Amino acid sequence: MSLFWLPQTQWFSVALVLMFGIGALELLALLFGQSMADALEQVLPEPDLNPHSEVAVDEDSSLARLFSWLRFGEVPVLMLLVLWLCCFGLTGLLLQWGIFQLSQVLLPGWLAVLLVLPATLPQLRLTGGWLARLLPKDETTAVSQDDLLGRVAILTLGNARSGYSAEARVMDQHGYLHYIRVEPDDQSELQQGSAVLLLSYAHGRYLACKAPESLSPSEQKEVKP
Repeated sequence: MSLFWLPQTQWFSVALVLMFGIGALELLALLFGQSMADALEQVLPEPDLNPHSEVAVDEDSSLARLFSWLRFGEVPVLMLLVLWLCCFGLTGLLLQWGIFQLSQVLLPGWLAVLLVLPATLPQLRLTGGWLARLLPKDETTAVSQDDLLGRVAILTLGNARSGYSAEARVMDQHGYLHYIRVEPDDQSELQQGSAVLLLSYAHGRYLACKAPESLSPSEQKEVKP
């Protein structure tokens, strides 16, 4: 008897199919020099744990503790999703297979899902911990949006004015270039090629002003590739 596509096991089967599908798409993206994992990390909102931020997340909240316990921040979100799909799918199929071997009947699909869901959380934590130890550590070069504040960027594409951002490049403290979106912090217009001082970050773009002349020469040399 094949359990894979029975109504009582279809949710677990779909999870495994999704797992393999995401893996195939990630492999295809890597062949074109892209990464779904990187794109997902950029799209998902990043909790701001800075106590001086206007919107701060309570690190002691139950949700924050749960995310931390599940290895969020230690392992890329896409990898955690793939791990969870694998744990959910395999655990559900094994549960139904074991029940069938004992009683020759299967649990209703909804009941099996309710039993498996809580069981996947410790599995995700365990497998995520193993994966975190295998991944290369790059904490020394990781930067957040706030790390670029106070640095001077060069507008590379378009003029920036209120409500209309332009592309700029900036070098972080580790010597890596970042391409960002910039708007002026007032009603002025920032011209392409000018040096701007990054003041704050909100809604996917930086607010900036014209860089003081004392900062511009050294920083322009620094950010040029």
